[in-house]
Amino acid sequence: MQPQKLTNLQLELLKVFSYQLNQQQLSDIKNLLANYFAQQATQEMDKLWEENNWDDNTMKSWANEHLRTTYNPS
Repeated sequence: MQPQKLTNLQLELLKVFSYQLNQQQLSDIKNLLANYFAQQATQEMDKLWEENNWDDNTMKSWANEHLRTTYNPS
């Protein structure tokens, strides 16, 4: 089994942040990254909503779905 290589993002972050950050800087960068990926996820969801013509009724329908299977102890 071959060891997993670092991603291009991990390699870039290692280069950029090869020095010690204080706690506030670390927190700021974590928030920046979290906000970036949240924005990307939101854009993808908006795209899905538009492509599939989803609306508030779709959300209500999903909220009322019961997807759990019945527990049947053996």
